[in-house]
Amino acid sequence: MAGPVAVFVSPHGYGHAARACALMQGLSDLGAAARFEIFTLVPEWFFTGSLTCPIGYHALLTDIGLVQSTPLVEDLDETLRRLDAFLPFDEALLDGLVRRFEELGCRFVICDISPLGLAAARKAGLPSILIENFTWDWIYEPYAKSRPAFSRVIGPLTELFELATSRIQTEPVCRPERRFPSVAPVSRAPREPRAAVRARLGLPSGAPMVLVTMGGLPWQPASLRRLERGDVFFVVPGAAERHERRGSLVALPHRSGFFHPDLVHAADAVIGKLGYSTLAEVWAAGVPFGHVGRPTFRESPVLAAFVADRMPGLTLTAEEIGGEAWLERVPELLGMRRARGHSSNGTAAAARTVHGLLAGG
Repeated sequence: MAGPVAVFVSPHGYGHAARACALMQGLSDLGAAARFEIFTLVPEWFFTGSLTCPIGYHALLTDIGLVQSTPLVEDLDETLRRLDAFLPFDEALLDGLVRRFEELGCRFVICDISPLGLAAARKAGLPSILIENFTWDWIYEPYAKSRPAFSRVIGPLTELFELATSRIQTEPVCRPERRFPSVAPVSRAPREPRAAVRARLGLPSGAPMVLVTMGGLPWQPASLRRLERGDVFFVVPGAAERHERRGSLVALPHRSGFFHPDLVHAADAVIGKLGYSTLAEVWAAGVPFGHVGRPTFRESPVLAAFVADRMPGLTLTAEEIGGEAWLERVPELLGMRRARGHSSNGTAAAARTVHGLLAGG
């Protein structure tokens, strides 16, 4: 078993943290690491609620990504302001991380998709592995047309991502490169049986359930009251301060005590933002996916193409999800045939690859 492993996680939403948790749990199940030292601003509760292995938590800004004003809208000007403060990395910051690695006994660094971790690993002379389905230099390229200031960071970020000594690409991959191994979508495994989850939610036996999710972000759809009336039960995380059942609506708080993969596997269909972790969890469960993308976010068409080619689902517009029109699409979604699930998904393959690198390092 290897010693402690440092893990740098992008705080852009919860998708990178969810994928990193799946990998850490997979490595722990293989006996590949004694402990994970996690560097991020994603809340600590997300990791303690996702992992059964020993972890240390270190609050640190490891990445900027894209600042979002809503779950579907990016704030490019604020993103640029934060990038200017983040890059280039201060040498004192990197030296401090080198000392921290030594104190913690870390001899390997995993990054999803934090460039800071790669720079710190290089400074410390440690091997690093980048887990990605895109990198930020590629995401920022289209924005440089309307905001040329993005051009200042694209080149430096490209160089930082090339510092990784190894890399794994996870489907759906935005910019596939044959020199890197690729694995199926990576997601956390469900824990609780479907029937037990539905019972805890208070659903009648056999009632159709639709999970409406923005990938872990708090959200209250304008159509919330309409969800209370009907034969289809809607479960909406982030729609209430506490667990509430109002007719056919089950409104959950942001931190509900329900494991998100369990909710996905308990559902008959999922409706929500087209993000990596939600797609990966829905793909693993095999349930139909009604998804709303972000037309200005470069990853979104790649994810949508994956759903169209390999998953049952349909596309919703931001206008539909922002009002009540999406409710008219629910019968169509529920009428789709459930696909064969993928219980192993790409987690096992990714963990085996990283295990081999740890053993070789």
